[in-house]
Amino acid sequence: MGQQQLLLVILVTIIVGIATVVAINTFSSASDNANVDAVTNDIVQIASSAQSYYMKPAMMGGGGNTFDNMEFQDLTFPGTVNSITEGVNANGTYTLSNVGGQTFTITAVPATAGGSATATVGKDGITSSGVVYTGS
Repeated sequence: MGQQQLLLVILVTIIVGIATVVAINTFSSASDNANVDAVTNDIVQIASSAQSYYMKPAMMGGGGNTFDNMEFQDLTFPGTVNSITEGVNANGTYTLSNVGGQTFTITAVPATAGGSATATVGKDGITSSGVVYTGS
């Protein structure tokens, strides 16, 4: 009887250990997905703010139907602006590139998920390619 109980205790310990490892992996994956979703939402918010800048007359501090001279300080951004082309928040680091004329590009590096997300923004919003995530 003692050997059977010992065998059951060992078996239960192994099962609980495996379940714990599976739970940790699942949580980590869900956390990474949540970070990618948050970065995507931030990109959409930046693009929306950029559209507002584009449409606002230059006399009122906007672009006057162009993205020329647009800086991160001109946009509504939930985080810290590091430079005219870079902003950071808890979700990741965002960089504006190819700013000018009718389009620009937002590149984001998520804080925890790895990889990067990119979107090209035009006067009508994010282009048809959408937010493209290349991750690890």
